[in-house]
Amino acid sequence: MRKEEVLVMRAVAICHKPYLKPEEALIYCNLGRTQFAKRCEEFRIYKNGAGYFAREDLNRLMSGEPVPMVTKLNGL
Repeated sequence: MRKEEVLVMRAVAICHKPYLKPEEALIYCNLGRTQFAKRCEEFRIYKNGAGYFAREDLNRLMSGEPVPMVTKLNGL
């Protein structure tokens, strides 16, 4: 098998996994590490206890939806 074939097979496998490792999430979102971290912070997407990202959350990040607003009422 050629290197390109292995890469394509891995990319297809990533698209069908419900939870992705951080490195897989970077590939799935096609973002650099810094951009990915910034977007995750904006959308409040975090790793689960096992250290994986939910693909469902990453789809929300990539959907182009506006960033959800959080209102803080400090004692009001």
